[in-house]
Amino acid sequence: MPNELYYLSAAEAGRRLARRDLSPVELVEAVLARIAAVDGKIHSYITPLAERARAAAKRAEAEIAAGRWLGPLHGVPFAVKDNYHVAGVRTTAASRLMLDYVPEETATLITRLEAAGAILLGKLNTWEFGTGTGAVYDDLPFALARNPWDLTRFTAGSSTGAGAGVAAGTALLALGSDTGGSIRLPAAACGLQGLKATYGRVSRAGALPNCWSLDVTGALNWTVEDAALALQAIAGHDPKDPASADQPVGDYLRGLHAGVRGLVIGYVRDLGPEGAPLNPDNAKALDDMAGLLREQGAIVREVRLPAPLTHYRQTATLINSSESLSIHEQDFMRRAALMGRSLREKMMQGFAIRAVDYLAALRMRRQLAHVTDRLVNTCDALLMAGAFHVAGRFDDLVHMTAFTTESATVVFNVTGHPAMSVCTGFDAGGLPLNAQIVGRYFDEATVLRVAQAYESATPWRQRRPVL
Repeated sequence: MPNELYYLSAAEAGRRLARRDLSPVELVEAVLARIAAVDGKIHSYITPLAERARAAAKRAEAEIAAGRWLGPLHGVPFAVKDNYHVAGVRTTAASRLMLDYVPEETATLITRLEAAGAILLGKLNTWEFGTGTGAVYDDLPFALARNPWDLTRFTAGSSTGAGAGVAAGTALLALGSDTGGSIRLPAAACGLQGLKATYGRVSRAGALPNCWSLDVTGALNWTVEDAALALQAIAGHDPKDPASADQPVGDYLRGLHAGVRGLVIGYVRDLGPEGAPLNPDNAKALDDMAGLLREQGAIVREVRLPAPLTHYRQTATLINSSESLSIHEQDFMRRAALMGRSLREKMMQGFAIRAVDYLAALRMRRQLAHVTDRLVNTCDALLMAGAFHVAGRFDDLVHMTAFTTESATVVFNVTGHPAMSVCTGFDAGGLPLNAQIVGRYFDEATVLRVAQAYESATPWRQRRPVL
């Protein structure tokens, strides 16, 4: 495992900061130096906030020295996808429509992380308003984020900079958002642990919307423990978000290392004909993961989704395109020339959807959520594929698109269940593989527990990309 400070997990950095054998100033300077050294290659940032981070690091150092320790993220540097508002700092959403937009308020999740002592490093790269399949997104105002494991490949999207940054050490953790997989797909492509919590568990206030009824905010992390720490800091009801759930937040660290003995894991091994593109390396890694969990005492049994993947995908597409048009219609009518091609095409798709189609999709969503929840509740957690492929090359648009469209992440945006992408190793070319762990509504703790049991028994967190 590389021992550079910028490759510390957030949890280990927090422990060292609490012991005072590492200072927030030293850590932030190490990460800022890393950004300066490699971000010209990976383009993880749109707007770095170096001086703001340095000032926050000095404050954190003084607070810790004075015994005012705020918790395990005190002094830990993080960054955010550039659809999160930061008061006084431009929020672009990687769009020419937003290049001069400066919000007056800061997003709830950033406020919560900063209240926990974490230090904001800057705003991260993304697809325009979170829109894209990978096929067309090279006409945006910022250079594309590149995959640290292979610079000829993409990071998946739309939390592109978050995936690249955490993998490459330009941020110790990052906030992204997920409408159809945009936390889990970049996590899969970049070898991270990316958790989409239950719909409503995490506030979206101060984050630009892509699709109101599918959007979820959350963190991309290097380790499962980091994911638990981040969720602990950001979860909880927020009256500023009308969709925020008023549900109690548990202690995500308390049972993290409890293991899986006695847990029932439903293994969705067969996704039907639509799962056939799953590449052999990901399929083998999934089987190996199921076997390892069984060896650790879990009861692993094969189950099937209650509907074909097409039903989930088509339902999400109808809802997403309709709601996105309702968000961007005025800009499309007045300033479409400033939009990238992917966003313009999505707007035109939205215009083609009738009200009856949208209402039918909402009705289908309720049905899919109901029957899928019945399956989830027969188990403690589900194990299944997330992304079917490894990250595609920039010169191979077919495989770039397939990474997004041939996946199973959108299933749990439709149903709202918590779902986490977990790194399951690497293929022969050194590219990350992945699986998806799914839990019952508001039971992120069990998702994290299963992920931790697997992570603790595998060596994948000891490997980092070389830039």
